Order: sequence, then structure tokens, then C-alpha cells
Amino acid sequence: MAKAITKKIKLQIPAGKATPAPPVGTVLGPAGINLQEFCTKFNDATRDKMGDVLPVEISIYEDRTFDFVLKTPPAAFLLKKVAKVKSGAAKGETVATITKEQLKEVAETKLPDLNAYDVEHAMKIVEGTARNMGIKVEE
Repeated sequence: MAKAITKKIKLQIPAGKATPAPPVGTVLGPAGINLQEFCTKFNDATRDKMGDVLPVEISIYEDRTFDFVLKTPPAAFLLKKVAKVKSGAAKGETVATITKEQLKEVAETKLPDLNAYDVEHAMKIVEGTARNMGIKVEE
């Protein structure tokens, strides 16, 4: 019989750098799971993606066991990485420009987690995020 899920928790953690200290410990501690076990499993699973911030969805079961699903990095994080900027823009200013090819790379990376059928739709979604961040997309 399948185990009943008691709680689902979503976090964004730097790849390979989960520790039982805050913020991970303060969120997962009250859930009653083994923090060191979670950190070890997460760090092993994300070692190849060092430097990225990864969203993770943790399912906690009645018997205090857990599973987690890794998602792709947030579009804003990927866009800042491609555009080589530290943060997005304030109101209405342009902080960087990227090419359509760079936009396509980000869209292909995000495609599994987006509500889009193909890369063209994913590119439109990511382009909207870029526009809101003050990153201009050149043809």
C-alpha cells in the first residue's frame, strides 16, 4: 500500500550546499525528518549542478520518511547567469541584452517545468521574465 503524504514543502537551495542550519533546518526540522540524511541525499544529487539555485519539492510521509523532486533553476536565475548581471533592473531601465540564441538555451533548460508544449512557447514565457527584469532580447 502506498504511504500517505502528510506534508509537501518547497524550497530553493544552492546545489550541493544544503546544511542542517537555517534556512533548511528551520523549515524541515518541525516536519520531523532526519535533516542530515536529507542534506546528504540532496548534496549528492546536485553535485553536478554546483553554483545553481535549485527548487526542490519535498514530500514527507506519515512514517517521517521523505522523497524529493529537483526542478530546473528559476528563469530569473538563469537569465542573470546568461546576461552576467547580479540583479534585475529597477523601474523601466535596461541592465543587459541577450541574443535570441541565449534566450532559446534558457527556454530549453526551463521547458520541463514550464506550462509550454514546445520551445517557441517556452521562449515567450522566458522573454516575458527577461523583460520584467530589464533584460532586452535582441533579434
